[in-house]
Amino acid sequence: MKTRTKKTIVFSLLVMVLAGFIGFVEKQSADKRLKQVHVKVNPIADVYFVDEKDLLQRLETEFPLLKTGVLVSEVNLNQLEKKVESHPFVKNAEVFSDLKGNIWVEIDQHKPMARIVRPMAADGYISTEGVILPTSPKYTTRVLTLEGSYAERLLQEQKLGVEHQGLMDLIRFIEKDEFWKAQITGLELNRKNDIRMYQQVGKQVIEFGAAEQIEEKFKKIALFYDEILPAKGWNTYSRVNVKYKDQIICE
Repeated sequence: MKTRTKKTIVFSLLVMVLAGFIGFVEKQSADKRLKQVHVKVNPIADVYFVDEKDLLQRLETEFPLLKTGVLVSEVNLNQLEKKVESHPFVKNAEVFSDLKGNIWVEIDQHKPMARIVRPMAADGYISTEGVILPTSPKYTTRVLTLEGSYAERLLQEQKLGVEHQGLMDLIRFIEKDEFWKAQITGLELNRKNDIRMYQQVGKQVIEFGAAEQIEEKFKKIALFYDEILPAKGWNTYSRVNVKYKDQIICE
């Protein structure tokens, strides 16, 4: 019985100490004043569409309270986070304060995977998740280009859904392969299931057809490079068709 009473007393003391410590920390946090705002953009290859200095200036303009010496408790971190995530190239943002009075803004960017080119209007990007992004007046990145009337209609979407899964799979296939990423420079899409490819080396237009049986079709393109071109010459054909199963048609 004495042992149980002793344990109860010890437990009660620990709870009181813990409560006192929490109260002390909360008091310290309530009195903490803003020292500095840090914006950290996690890098992705050559993607720099979210400029740290520019974003910090926007936040300071939007939130006049965000100045050195203000109580950190008076800064609405949730509103800051929502503002940062409204940037079109911000994929995810986390805003938090540390024990020294700093506010940290950590950002993950969307990565452009293809660029939709329009001759009479602004271009746009497709991210790795299929999100449609605007271009930037400050930065650009070298990615696969898409053009044609059907490609232009994609810019009306916010995000490419399941009906565009084949196209996304095709773009990802090219983007992930070092050789094809360097060799295939652009896609022409005037209709959904009628894709033409243009090359970095070689004048032949590749009639790819629908974005399906992707690996099989690229094996046929590789066969065209490895066996047909060396035998016939690079300037013999202007068009190669891999639309049809088990066929390579050269014209």
